[in-house]
Amino acid sequence: MKPISPTDAIFLIGESREHPMHVGSLQLFEPPEDAGPHFVRESYQAMLECAEVQPTFRKHPAFLGGFTNVAWSFDNDVELDYHLRRSALPEPGRVRDLLELASRLHGSLLDRHRPLWEAHLVEGLEDGRYAVYTKFHHSLMDGVSALRLMQRAFTSDPDDDEVRVPWSIGPRKRGDRGGRPSLLERAGRTAGSALSLAPSTLKLARAALLEQQLTLPFRAPRTMFNVRIGGARRVAAQSWGLDRIKAVKSAAGVTVNDVVLAMSAGALRAYLQDQGALPESSLTAMVPVNLRKDDDDGGGNMVGTFLCNLATDLSDPARRLEVISTSIRDTKEVFWQLPPVQQLALSALNVGGLFAGLIPGYLSAASPPFNIVISNVSAGRTEPLYWRGARLDGNYPLSIPLDGQAMNITVTNNAANLDFGLVGCRRSVPHLQRILGHLETSLKELERAVGV
Repeated sequence: MKPISPTDAIFLIGESREHPMHVGSLQLFEPPEDAGPHFVRESYQAMLECAEVQPTFRKHPAFLGGFTNVAWSFDNDVELDYHLRRSALPEPGRVRDLLELASRLHGSLLDRHRPLWEAHLVEGLEDGRYAVYTKFHHSLMDGVSALRLMQRAFTSDPDDDEVRVPWSIGPRKRGDRGGRPSLLERAGRTAGSALSLAPSTLKLARAALLEQQLTLPFRAPRTMFNVRIGGARRVAAQSWGLDRIKAVKSAAGVTVNDVVLAMSAGALRAYLQDQGALPESSLTAMVPVNLRKDDDDGGGNMVGTFLCNLATDLSDPARRLEVISTSIRDTKEVFWQLPPVQQLALSALNVGGLFAGLIPGYLSAASPPFNIVISNVSAGRTEPLYWRGARLDGNYPLSIPLDGQAMNITVTNNAANLDFGLVGCRRSVPHLQRILGHLETSLKELERAVGV
């Protein structure tokens, strides 16, 4: 057995039927031209033969009498045919049928008596493509490490027929760095960082919170997203050309992530207007930031958080983009000057209000810490990717709604596209798929506003 870190334990302790704590993805594949009628079945059988399972994919919480969520237990024999499943869509096999299946799968809990992951091969799409839905418990890995691990199973060579599966891919080599530091070494470094909270750091924090007037938690307006949620989910997904987003970026002198946030802000404004629920003051987004090194795709969680003013109170898309860019830029300037412990402490302050949502009556009485999570987990690879010759057409990340956060938007890159994955509480966020249309309208408005 191995101790569960406090950060990873949070995702186990906070899980309930209403709050499944797994991250997922929905991937669409175009089979190779020479694929036979049994390509998916043959792929499934080949994947089952990859019986060497890495430790991350063998662990689940140990049950020590009446205690759990304290240590990991590792299964020596993993039933791959339980974790890897094959299914088919009913005719006519529309994409909306696939999204409905993904919605149901994303709303179900993982079995804690087994390793905390599943993969589903789904065939029967009317256009000949097939899909893979995967989910990993957030206590195993965060979204960035999951994305990096999944991408290592792919290749840029369409003629490469090797079968690679995430559960058999070992940790990336770290050269001469000697691997991860020991628990004692990490504890010592943490203590040293805590002692470094000197007057200079306090002055920096004061500048961050007072002088620069950065976006702070618990100042967001109450919206229809900031309510208690049920366990049923609805997902929506769509791709946008990266060239369109980069054209707006270049014309406005901002970042790709600024444009993603502005697209999302415009879409949220329009959706809330349709629902008659747009607040007078601006929505605030929590934006996760990766704290992992570039060569680190190990398990666990290494995520910080920014808060961003989405400027949804402004009707001018160009002005909205400007406010968003300034909000994120000011936060970054302060955040990256902080020592690691203070980065985590500031992140904990930003998200701490989520746990207060467990207190009866809190959500109806207090302002939310923020209104929505918008996460960009894009990785560096921009070339088309393949698996056994099948081209990855779409790679839609699916994250976690919570009490007080009924909807989540997550984005990743895939070849020449940015792929948006939306997850919402089925009861609290009606007509979630309409936000996709608002995202397209929002991007068009940005293009017109900056002259591209």
